[in-house]
Amino acid sequence: MGSKRQTWMNSRQDSMILPGNQVVDYEALLDDRPGESPGHVVSDLLDHLPYMWRDLYVAAVSRPTNIVQVRSRTFEYIFDFYSELEATGEIPYDQTVEDRLVGGFGISEQPREARGTRFRGWLLDTGELGSATRDKGHFIAHCIGGDFDLNVFSQDRELNRGWSPQGKTYRKMERYCQERPGTFCFTRPIYSDNSSVPRWLEFGVLREDSTLWVELFDNVPF
Repeated sequence: MGSKRQTWMNSRQDSMILPGNQVVDYEALLDDRPGESPGHVVSDLLDHLPYMWRDLYVAAVSRPTNIVQVRSRTFEYIFDFYSELEATGEIPYDQTVEDRLVGGFGISEQPREARGTRFRGWLLDTGELGSATRDKGHFIAHCIGGDFDLNVFSQDRELNRGWSPQGKTYRKMERYCQERPGTFCFTRPIYSDNSSVPRWLEFGVLREDSTLWVELFDNVPF
């Protein structure tokens, strides 16, 4: 039998923190694939992750969803375009439900566009996010090729800026992707209500040795 592929996981990622119906066993996805190249591992992940994330998301909400997938440069974004259902009259308007990201994945690259050129009209200004502890964050960092618009969300400031212990880890993962263009990475927001503000953020990086590095971050720390 082949050796088991190693997956680096944050020790805080377990059912005691993340709801059990939202846990993804990333290690199991890579079992029995020893010695595969990063390209083959990416292919394996793409065969499973988008559909797993979608199914977990849909099962966790008690309302209709409108799941779409869009591509921007080297990244794919899975999005719950709920407001389209409202606009077409399929469901009544509900101000408590917001459009939001389900997951994003792709290959890191150098940014092509200056920061700040496409923020207006998508999310409130930093000072209007409801608290001095919030930032306009990117699910996929601008420095690794993340685009704007649906990639923008309300993020814990200490996490986004790398001030907290978990923020330092978050930035370390982003730097890994930035310093190695062509790295496969992904993000999965996990919600506890109908808003577009994730309760948790999952971030994953496929390392050069084909090991998967996944961390869970608290986006609404108490």
